[in-house]
Amino acid sequence: MQTADHAGLSRSTVIDHEKIGLPVGVMIAVLGLTMLVPAVVDLQAGNPNWRIFVQSALVVTGLGATLALACLRPLQPLTLRECFVLVVASWLVMSLAGALPLMLTADGLAFTDAFFEAASALTTTGSTVMTGLDGLPPGLLLWRSIMQWIGGLGIIAFGLLLLPFLGIGGLQLFRIESSDTYEKTVARVRVFARRLIAVYVILTVACALVYRATGMSGFDAVNHAMTTVSTGGFSTHDASFGYFNNTSTLWFAAIFMLAGALPFSLYVRLFDAYRTNLLDDIQVRTLLTMVGVISLMLVLWLTIRQHTGLGTALTHTVFNVVSIITTTGYASSDYLQWGTFPIAMFFAVTLLGGCTGSTSGGIKTFRLIVGWKIIARLINKLRFPDGVFPIRCGERIIDNAVQHSLLAFFTLFLTTLLGVAFALSLTGLDVTTSLSGAATALSNVGPGLGDIIGPSGNFSSLPAPSKWILALAMIVGRLEIGAAYVVFLPAFWRI
Repeated sequence: MQTADHAGLSRSTVIDHEKIGLPVGVMIAVLGLTMLVPAVVDLQAGNPNWRIFVQSALVVTGLGATLALACLRPLQPLTLRECFVLVVASWLVMSLAGALPLMLTADGLAFTDAFFEAASALTTTGSTVMTGLDGLPPGLLLWRSIMQWIGGLGIIAFGLLLLPFLGIGGLQLFRIESSDTYEKTVARVRVFARRLIAVYVILTVACALVYRATGMSGFDAVNHAMTTVSTGGFSTHDASFGYFNNTSTLWFAAIFMLAGALPFSLYVRLFDAYRTNLLDDIQVRTLLTMVGVISLMLVLWLTIRQHTGLGTALTHTVFNVVSIITTTGYASSDYLQWGTFPIAMFFAVTLLGGCTGSTSGGIKTFRLIVGWKIIARLINKLRFPDGVFPIRCGERIIDNAVQHSLLAFFTLFLTTLLGVAFALSLTGLDVTTSLSGAATALSNVGPGLGDIIGPSGNFSSLPAPSKWILALAMIVGRLEIGAAYVVFLPAFWRI
């Protein structure tokens, strides 16, 4: 038996695999078609890899179309259980499909490395096993950027359209207002999705034009625009943004990284002629405050302890703090050389993340705000046991269900972080690499700490088991922890 709820999702004890196969097939087919873009770029550059991308496009698009057609039937509402299966299956299958051209190119990656790279791209983590980026074919570099751009868009849609209805980590507050009927809900979501895509494209084009104006080549500008707005962090150069050595480029990059880390629902409201002031949103104010305070502390450290010039310290501090807190993962310099205090600070920043409904990973600003208010209420209750202290986020009162969901998220996040770090240590990695690797994977940041996976290194030298653990941790982190756990519970599959 099936009944529709107000969210446009339905409740059922049976999982309909056709309803899951249709959207997954469509997503795979679309991903396959995008492989033709790097094929054209390589063809124009005279690189033989264009044939690999065409072949991969035919295989992936064919498989996706076949799956979609096999499951094609009139649209029906997804159940809550089907939504959980859909989001987990989407990231796993898309990562496998995206890995195909990475394996088949002339200097192709092994399956483990290809899956790691594709998972890192689609989850916009930005960790890489690829070296010698400056000499790689343009199509291959573009494919990495395209996957991050597609992943960023998918993450926003996942965060704004689906996660609130799944009740994961207290995100119920961010539901799109819906009416009582499924048909009206679908229509509203479609309008929202179109506006969301428009905003995403506009930001990307604007970023590319600005990068080009600051001196980047057209190819670099397009690639970095896609990986900036998606807060992914893949670069076309081994030195990342340190390659450009341009102050204006670093500042504009910081601005667009922040733009990608803000709630995209605020941008969408502009289409409805709302007078939207970004600073009216408590998440935006909190995120900007954290960036400002952390940057100020590190600037003081560099100027006083490292005797760095104020202008240089300010530019590189703001850029790298924004890059890590938005979970982008670019680097303009090796900040591990700044001293022990910056290293500790960057590790803490790795866990924070941007706003809910953005392309960023991490814990998210909303959860940090509510978590702090829960702690403050507990302290106040100790002082005034009979007092009533409602928890608010902006003008909204946070009810008990949201609070419990949020506390469960924090518990799952910490437990998973320690579990992944322990698993990595069993593969032979040192404590710093294990702990920071777990943190950067779950938060979808990119670089970790230490000589191996720090901002001046990469993940290529890690053993294969470590790469699989980290790749799966990236997907778990991108699924906001809870969705992945729910699907693997035995009780979830019982009818």
